[in-house]
Amino acid sequence: MGLSFALVSFATLSGLLVPQEEPKVLDVPTAVSKAVTFLVERQEGPNQAEWPYEGVYRVPPYEKDYEGRRQIPFGYRVGGTSITACALMQAPGYAEDELRQAAVARATQFVIDATDHELMGPKYDGGYDVRGWGYIYAIDFLMRMEARGWTPKELKREAKKAAKDYLASLADIEIPEYGGWNYARKGALSKASPTSPFMTAPAVHALLAAKAQGYTISKPMLKRALDALEHGRLETGEVPYSYRNDELKDPDQLPGSIGRMLATEVALQLGGRSSTDHVRRALNSFFEHWEWLDKRRAQTGTHVAPYGVAPYYFYYAHYQAALAIELLPEAERENFRKQLRERFLEVQLEDGMWNDRVFPRTANYGTAITVLSLTVPGSESPGAASK
Repeated sequence: MGLSFALVSFATLSGLLVPQEEPKVLDVPTAVSKAVTFLVERQEGPNQAEWPYEGVYRVPPYEKDYEGRRQIPFGYRVGGTSITACALMQAPGYAEDELRQAAVARATQFVIDATDHELMGPKYDGGYDVRGWGYIYAIDFLMRMEARGWTPKELKREAKKAAKDYLASLADIEIPEYGGWNYARKGALSKASPTSPFMTAPAVHALLAAKAQGYTISKPMLKRALDALEHGRLETGEVPYSYRNDELKDPDQLPGSIGRMLATEVALQLGGRSSTDHVRRALNSFFEHWEWLDKRRAQTGTHVAPYGVAPYYFYYAHYQAALAIELLPEAERENFRKQLRERFLEVQLEDGMWNDRVFPRTANYGTAITVLSLTVPGSESPGAASK
């Protein structure tokens, strides 16, 4: 019949009717399916079992990895692998997809074996410590898999032991006195170490998920973490990058704080310390100041003025937004979901994937986080972890 009127609307221009294309929308099922194929194909490592997260940091004394490059921190390797495995499980159709199941089984063995690696051990005196990212996301991965009954049968006992090991290791690196966790500090862990909400919030998620699966979690440790997050929330809703209980000032950096605001409010809500109003305020701030995240997406450097935004906040913040949306009253969710899908479409790469860094490998992370974010609706409620 010629031009399809279902695909165009009309506007008047100089007295003439001019066809206008409908705004593009993200085809979520197709995008997720394509992303799943991409992620399975990108699994790497000596046993084709990993999806390492790659940043600028390398492990002193800069030993070479299995590809002859300066070694990526083992915590990044475990964390990136765990996040991607979570995305493969959460995407629709996992129970019928043997290829995905085999990829996740290899990742499970890698995450289990990593508990014995010297760079994931409890003793570490350096100032930049990314083991905790591995602990947190390994726990998250193992708990999701266990909750759904998808742990490979031959690995069930080992996976439970690994989960307990990671939980113990996370407890070992808790900040003394103040509570919470931080991956960046001025030397060995001490009472003077500041709390990082960026890291503490996902740690709370992991602990609550483990608690929901029947693992023993220290109530005082969880309380200290929630106390630390609550203490870091300013009257504006803004959350500083890091802080101590005795030092907390309004840094006037709200546009650079939106990811931390969301992470903090989601964790506090799951822990019974936030409210719908606080979660909604964080979401509104995210969409209002989103441009400041986008300006730093896939750029070089880390914390850049005026708001100290680093590229790695980008998809982290989007996933926290996806979780926050599902904590709102049901009638409000679809409008926010639509806005979030529009943001993902705006930054989708030509090949259909997502990447917030300058490293090709981190397309794994960006794409996995996008899959997790787009499939939160319809998956297990984020509030389930707090039960």
